[in-house]
Amino acid sequence: MRDKGHNFLRVYRIVEFVTASPRPVSYADISEELALAKPTAHRLCELLIDQAILQRGLDGKTFLPGPRLKSLALHVMGGTTLVTERQLVLHSLSRRTGETCNLTVPDGTSVLYLDRVETEWPLRIAFPVGSRVPLHCTASGKLYLSQMATRDRRRLLGALVLEACTPNTITDAAHLAEELALTRERQYGIDKEEFLDGMVAIAVPVRDPEGRTCATIAIHGPTQRFTIDRAIGHLPLMRDAAASLEATLRG
Repeated sequence: MRDKGHNFLRVYRIVEFVTASPRPVSYADISEELALAKPTAHRLCELLIDQAILQRGLDGKTFLPGPRLKSLALHVMGGTTLVTERQLVLHSLSRRTGETCNLTVPDGTSVLYLDRVETEWPLRIAFPVGSRVPLHCTASGKLYLSQMATRDRRRLLGALVLEACTPNTITDAAHLAEELALTRERQYGIDKEEFLDGMVAIAVPVRDPEGRTCATIAIHGPTQRFTIDRAIGHLPLMRDAAASLEATLRG
């Protein structure tokens, strides 16, 4: 039983290390950080990959959180207490801005809508909870991309298909890189009718206790009443809401 418990803790420490790292980690990183023999690190990582708890990075030599681990994280974030707290935050923000407010998380090569509160306006643009939208042409997606390490972002952009969803979609990789640099500098993402004609959106980061962007709060609306200037005017309220959600994560 002691051996089994010891193995469990070693596996748990590997999972904890991989999820806490801002970049993909290698066998050598795991072996050095956790003081594990390389054959042991190799064996345990292969076990975690077989169970989809970890997955290989794009280079085939490093490791990232796998689908089952991401699913577990979403279940944790969907816990009853957290749902109640974030619904209160989103309801307050929607009431004060008059627009639909969303909570999104990154999910592979797309953005997942984790929670939302609809505007009371009859004219609205609906993305149900569970919807997935592209990274390259949405406010949240561009914000996530801008927060990635440069090497990882370049590698991901090289693999993404920059599909034109509207005439405003940025489909040139160099132009998108410039947009992401600006997004990183200003710490908010903007969608200027890049995903859907007639819709603009703005997103701010929600950071985990280690300071990494783990989610975004986003507002979108039809251009008939919701302009980019109006969206930017809501930034102080959105950042206050993000700070409230960050406090619940620390709690």
